[in-house]
Amino acid sequence: MDNNDRSLSIFGNPIPEHTYNKAMKQKARFAKKFGYNPEDSYELQAQPNPILKKYCNLYTVSQEKGAEIAKSKSIIIGTIRMGYGHYRIAMAIASAAHSMGIVPYWFDLLSFDTAGAKIIKHMDKLYSLGSRLSQQFYLFNKLYWEHLTAIGFKKLTYNATDQAMTQLFANIYRNLPQSVPFVATHAWASQAAVHAGTKKVINMIPDNWPLALHLSEGAIHTVQTPSAYFGYRTLKNMGKKNQILNPMPKDDIYYTGHYVDHELVANIEKDCNARLNRFNNKKPRRFLLSIGGAGAQQKLCMDIIMHCIPLLENEKLTLIINTGDHKAIFDMIVNTRFSSRVPMTTYTQWVDTEKLANTLTTKDLPGLHIVHNEDIFSAVYATNILMRVSDCLITKPGELAFYPVPKLFVARVGGHEMWGAIRGAEIGDSTVECETIQHTLQAMDLLIYDDDLLTLYCNNIIKAKSIGIYNGAYEVIKLAIGK
Repeated sequence: MDNNDRSLSIFGNPIPEHTYNKAMKQKARFAKKFGYNPEDSYELQAQPNPILKKYCNLYTVSQEKGAEIAKSKSIIIGTIRMGYGHYRIAMAIASAAHSMGIVPYWFDLLSFDTAGAKIIKHMDKLYSLGSRLSQQFYLFNKLYWEHLTAIGFKKLTYNATDQAMTQLFANIYRNLPQSVPFVATHAWASQAAVHAGTKKVINMIPDNWPLALHLSEGAIHTVQTPSAYFGYRTLKNMGKKNQILNPMPKDDIYYTGHYVDHELVANIEKDCNARLNRFNNKKPRRFLLSIGGAGAQQKLCMDIIMHCIPLLENEKLTLIINTGDHKAIFDMIVNTRFSSRVPMTTYTQWVDTEKLANTLTTKDLPGLHIVHNEDIFSAVYATNILMRVSDCLITKPGELAFYPVPKLFVARVGGHEMWGAIRGAEIGDSTVECETIQHTLQAMDLLIYDDDLLTLYCNNIIKAKSIGIYNGAYEVIKLAIGK
């Protein structure tokens, strides 16, 4: 199939001519604006990742001097830093690969000096702005952002436009070893790999709400839930209203389960039993609030802190806030004048974040703990190591919705996240989505003062592990290496 055909027809479903022409015009405009040259070639080598080498033997592919990519017992993980979700999935795959004797190589399209990287940065700025505005302005969210992220991204016409654009990303793949399986945690990375002729491409779909945005014809698609499997298999509602589309072939899509890091899955019973022991012994409750990659939850963060001040003053609560790499949010919290009786500790180096997690395995640390890591790998992975020693994770229902830790879901950022909250609530490892701050604070009080909900969530996490709900990362690796 000619590359251009992926914008003309998707799984046998023709794309309207006007949509195709619009996609070609955008591609030409981007090529000119961002200096695309199809003959550009890039020397690629690998270096040990300074943060995750110790955890999962991860190597980072870049244009810097290093070692060659191993051509056997290895995978390349294609990702894009857009928010934190795609990085989080990539870390889960790296962890699972390492546990199975496979060396993972990290390939972020934004880390190279290419026209494609400039296009992605341009698109990401628009998405991040929309995410922030959706949390600040109710009407913008209600009338525009929810519709775009839940309905606009759902259509095959949107995918056709992306398929044309990602042809401009493909030249960076030229010097990758084609025999190494390529596992993509972002559809653009997958589409570009297919355009480049990569032999085996796995396209990991992150959301529980089927969107044509995530399609990458020519790759093997994986999904985390049975409902997503049906939605993608049938391409339901991805065409015109009530249109029945040609389905995706069964060999092109697999249900794997949730994408979760090996160290989290392997320690589910240990971590949940530690939580249950803390509940039984009336220890201070531990909450971890993880700020998303777009940094859209500043007001919510401050409202939660203010609500918890009496408990923090009396050392009855541990509240950890991972601000990620958002320095402005970290400064806002640290520079706010809370009660002088609130013990607050800050952590701005990775070694300090590790020390906090290690200390919490053996002792209680009541008070307010504010974590900031400038490095993106540290910023994302901090939540991984801190959730293991927390009783409840406060998060929007993005990719963290699928993780094996009790969760309090705050308001979604985009309509597509709604079904992540539904999945967690139905499995029984989390609350339903709390759309307002009042509902969030009510849920917090129940989770702080009573044990029934958190006990229920811990027991359900252990049950879910027993039937393979959290085994998605391992299953993706099996698909990639042909097992």
